[in-house]
Order: sequence, then C-alpha cells, then structure tokens
Amino acid sequence: MAKYIFITGGVVSSLGKGLTAASIGRLLISRGLSIRMQKLDPYLNVDPGTMSPFQHGEVFVTDDGAETDLDLGHYERFTGQRTSRKSNYTAGRIYWEVLKKERRGDYLGGTVQMIPHITDEIKSGIRALDEEGVDVILCEIGGTVGDIEGLTFLEAIRQIGLEEGRENVMYIHLTYVPYITAAGEVKTKPSQQSVAKLREIGIVPDALICRTEVDLAPEVCRKLSLFCNVPEHAVIVEKDVAHNVYELPVVLSEQGLDDLIMVHLRLARPPAKLDEWRAMLERLIHPQGRVKIGVVGKYSELQDAYKSIFEAIEHGGLAHAHAVDIVKIPAEELEDGAAAERVTSVDGLLVPGGFGGRGVEGKIAAIQLAREHQIPFLGICLGLQCAVVEFARNVCGLAGAQSTEFDKETPHPVICLMEEQEHVKDMGGSMRLGASVAHLTPGSRVARTYGTERIEERHRHRYEVNPGYHAALQEKGLVLSGKDKGGHLVECIEIEAHPWFVATQFHPEFKSQPLEPHPLFRDFIGAALARREEK
Repeated sequence: MAKYIFITGGVVSSLGKGLTAASIGRLLISRGLSIRMQKLDPYLNVDPGTMSPFQHGEVFVTDDGAETDLDLGHYERFTGQRTSRKSNYTAGRIYWEVLKKERRGDYLGGTVQMIPHITDEIKSGIRALDEEGVDVILCEIGGTVGDIEGLTFLEAIRQIGLEEGRENVMYIHLTYVPYITAAGEVKTKPSQQSVAKLREIGIVPDALICRTEVDLAPEVCRKLSLFCNVPEHAVIVEKDVAHNVYELPVVLSEQGLDDLIMVHLRLARPPAKLDEWRAMLERLIHPQGRVKIGVVGKYSELQDAYKSIFEAIEHGGLAHAHAVDIVKIPAEELEDGAAAERVTSVDGLLVPGGFGGRGVEGKIAAIQLAREHQIPFLGICLGLQCAVVEFARNVCGLAGAQSTEFDKETPHPVICLMEEQEHVKDMGGSMRLGASVAHLTPGSRVARTYGTERIEERHRHRYEVNPGYHAALQEKGLVLSGKDKGGHLVECIEIEAHPWFVATQFHPEFKSQPLEPHPLFRDFIGAALARREEK
C-alpha cells in the first residue's frame, strides 16, 4: 500500500506549494520511488475550466481530458510523470458526487453531512491514486489553513493519518516568515499562528518549510522548532532561489528534506540521483547566449495565464543551451499598427491560445508581420486560427475572412464551430479536450521535427479550420501538414517558403519538460537563433 505526504500552506496564499510539492516529487523519483501527485482545491467550481485567467491563471489539460489547476503543470514538468483526472479534485466536484449519490438513494435515506459523507468522498478521491506499484502519494491542499472552505479537506487528511498510521503518513506545512525592513528582522509569529491553527484541527506537522526572502539565522530556526513543535532538523529554509525555480529540488535536498521523508515513512532507498537535473541547471544558469522571443497575448501582464507557454519556451532554449528573453506584447497594442517594431525586433514570434475577441486583430497583424518579414513563427490553438484568417485575407484574397467565434456574419468563415459543438449549452468540460492522435504529412516540417508521422497531443478548443476552405488555402501555399485520424480536422499548418512558420490546433506546451523539451519548441527556438545569427 502507498504511503502519503500531505502538503498544506499557511499565513498567505501564493507561497509556492505547487512548486514545493513538485520538487519533493522530483526528489522521491530521483531516489527510485514510484509516486503519484494530486491537488485538492477548496473552491466550489467543479473544475477551473470556466474560470478567468485573470483570477486563476492558465487551465492545464491532462491526457484524459481533465481541465485542472496549473499546479499539475508543475508536477508534470518536475517529475516527468503524467497526471490525470484523478490528480485534481475541487470542493465543487466532491459535493457534486455526494449529491448525485444522495439523489440515487445511495445513503439509504440517511442525513447527508460534511462528516462523514464529504470527508469520505475526499478520502476516496485521494485513495484512488493508490494503485499497484505506487510507493508514495503526494497530495497538496490548496488555499491557506484557516480558510473556512478548506476545513473538510484538512479533516479528511487528518482522518487518513489516523486510519493509515503515522508511520505511513507525513504532514509537511509550508509557511511564510516575513522580513520587516523597518525593524531589520524576521518575524516568526505568523508561522506560529498558522501551525497553531493546524494543530487545533488535529494535524501536527512533521516538517516545516519556511518561505523567506532572507537567510534565517539558527536561532530563528530554533524558535520556530520550539513554538511550532517541529524538530529543529525538520525546519527547512526555502529562501527565494537565485536564478530559477528548477533549483528548488537541489535546495531542499541539500537541507536533507528527502532524507527526513525517507526516515519518517520508513523507506529504504539510495541517495537522490540528481546529476541530470544539475546538468540541466548548469545550462540554465550559464547559457552560451540569449535569444529574444515575442509572445503576443491578451493576458500579457499575467505570468500565470501563459505559464506552460513560458516554461516550454525556456525549455526550447535549454535544448540549445541558450537563455530566452521573453518579450510580452499586448495584442491590443498592435491593432492600430503603432507597435509593429516590437514584432519585427524579436528573433521569433509566438501567438498562444485564448478565448474571446479582444486583441484578435492585433494577433492577426502580428502574424502578418512574421510571415512577410520572415520571422520564425509558432502559433498555438487560437494562434493557428488567427494564422489561417491572416493567410485567407492577405494571400487568398478572401476579404472579411474571420472566425465565426468573432463574426457570425463573416462572408468567409474560414474558422467555424465544430459540428459536435453546435448544440452544446453547458460551457464547462464540453470542449474538445485531452489527447488525440494526429497524422503528419510525410516530409513536412512538423514530421521532420517530431521524427514521426503519428503523434498524440492535447487539445482544448471548440473551433476548427472550415473544411470548405481547405482547397483554397492549399492552392495558395498553406500546407495542412497535420490532420486528425479521420482526415477532416486540421491539426497543423505550415508555410514551406518561410524559414519557420508552423501553427498547431493542439497545445504542445503541456507536454514540455526541462529534461525533455518539446520538439516544436526546440526547433522553433533553433530557427530563432538562426535568424539572430543572420542579423
């Protein structure tokens, strides 16, 4: 049976529980353990699929089509393991399942209560990852200790500690130790209060990870140990890393966190093998050069809205031992043509996915500049659709070409709603979601990039290239270089008479990892480097 590690957070949100959990996962895998990772979110949405990127950041999509929290992206990038629908539960999803059981009569007429019914459903979701061969389940609890909506989740993990035995369950609490500049000292009281709140619930942390912007003196760690009832060697300092979040597993390992876990859970494994990870960090911290990539988006001011995109771009640079300077270009600024030099000054241009009409004309204008100025281009999801619209208007001469998402009366609907989407009413979980197979044209650029003619990538969209315009687009030189297994839906496009012009309807960024950069991002950055050298 698997053992459990529960990671909670206190004092403030956005401490980096997801990155910490992912780093612990990396360490356990490096010690030869088989793990599964999970995020429990206390909000009442059934999933984050309909939530605004301004509020929640990107929606990460798994192979089995679950729309999940962005922390699952961290899990996959750090550990190299795929997540699934079982890896993310929200309070909304838990209550939904309980209420469906109540309507079916599964509770035999009994009164349905938070305890035991809601907590039992939470425990069932956690234990769903306890499959054959799994050594450790890492479960991150979203939110902050003290949040009213998170109480049932904390009660559920308290019960698991009682049921499984404390030698099989470990609680790790991530807290914040602020530095007060005016006083010139750090303050431990917020962490003390956070742990006290956790202990009121019945959970005593086995390790305390302290997020801080400054080094913590030994006497501070001793004070935290004393007042938080955690052994001094289990007080781990997680100071802001100097260069990149991928340093975090090494930082935690050097303080013995993985040894602490192995001892507590009575697991015998050799020391962590981090040579490959350290070699990746060496390339990241000491690059051979730099390359400039422009990203034209409608959420450009939000780092988390395009989290996987930015990470995948960095991975593409890693493949060439180069650092990437990302230039965030708000799409709306390009709509009047005043900021065109921002596009032409970069070494490569990427247009990511998105929903809604705001900034679309700016994206189309940017793509036209990339096509006409021979700038390496990568379009993703809406980026492909905008590329098709631009090509239809300016190369095929189809004036007014547009997607029906933005103009239902367009004379040339080159992008249209998928047939199976026409009668969909509920917006949540109803798009084309998850991994599906695509077949690439032999000899095409994408086929050469992947090194195969059959790929499997993840989707999240409702609109597709209109089959009625395939012939017109191809006649003018747009290569439809990838299609679904039925041969009807366009998955990739490219322009042969261009240094590197590729767009995909799927989301390759979701499968990129620092140790295994996605081939599309690898070759896109390679083309941008070639342009930089030419300049």
